[in-house]
Amino acid sequence: MSASALDTGRLLAVASAGLALVATAPSVPAQAWPAKPIRMIIPFPPGGATDLIGRLSAQRLTEALGQPVLVENRSGAGGTIGAELGIRAAPDGYTLTFSVASYAVNPSLYKLGFDPVKDIQPIIQLSQGPILLAAHPTLPVKSTRDLIALARKNPGGVNFSTTGQGTISHLAAEHFMSLAGVRMTHIPYKGTGPALADTVAGHVTLTFGNVFATLPLARSGKLRAIALTSAQRIAGDPSIPTLAESGVPGYEIVLWHGLFGPRGLPRPIVDRLNGELNRVLKSRDMAERLEGDGLTAAGGTPEAFGERIAKDIELFRRIVAKAGIKAD
Repeated sequence: MSASALDTGRLLAVASAGLALVATAPSVPAQAWPAKPIRMIIPFPPGGATDLIGRLSAQRLTEALGQPVLVENRSGAGGTIGAELGIRAAPDGYTLTFSVASYAVNPSLYKLGFDPVKDIQPIIQLSQGPILLAAHPTLPVKSTRDLIALARKNPGGVNFSTTGQGTISHLAAEHFMSLAGVRMTHIPYKGTGPALADTVAGHVTLTFGNVFATLPLARSGKLRAIALTSAQRIAGDPSIPTLAESGVPGYEIVLWHGLFGPRGLPRPIVDRLNGELNRVLKSRDMAERLEGDGLTAAGGTPEAFGERIAKDIELFRRIVAKAGIKAD
């Protein structure tokens, strides 16, 4: 073999070895990340329960990653403005979106500029919890079965408050009426405070409210707890049954918080964030923050969170279509 042929063979061998090393080496973004501050978009105004949980998550990630995780509130259109901003960001791990269960409602109510399943990379579901169905003490019902019997006897005669047209509390009520085969009258309010205030005052006889705000009113006797929308009872008051076990089999609607990134986010970054946040969820301060809002830690894999989002989107689409719900 000629010297030139030998040189060519050596060059090819060196090139092949180099390619093999490149193929097996970790990606540069995964090695370097995070090398600068990370932006966490919260698609809601500052100060609410969602914002507080998001900020605590950002603080704990800052400690775990060694880079600041900076919260940016971008509210509007039920959270779709902030969500789209995060989805359109570069998939480099420096823009994350903190979201809630209403993300799964929006595809049924708004014309979105993105695919809510295919255009995201789920990272982790952080929390889970129910809505509480509660009645004014003058309403002659003490259980779900009592309520169903009363509503069937007097169609449309029982009215209920929610946090607004097209909100999860509204969809939870419509799902209940559909599965229970009853008709009640919806009284929408602009938020939890006004809805509960009028229910406590007796202007409305029933409410579908978050546990954080509604359970203390039930404990004080101002309202009567009837049932929970989740599949399991809550540790905060295990005496309250679920709708599924007290007359509405198959019923489940869950409130949640979660974190996702744009489609194409490198898997090493996804796994790092998922691992760090699963550890955060085991901390006492995070558990107390969630329990204070009537929630419990969820955790789990990115795939499990993706399945939850897709499942909820389909459920809410069916509810919205059957009830003919329109956004305000």
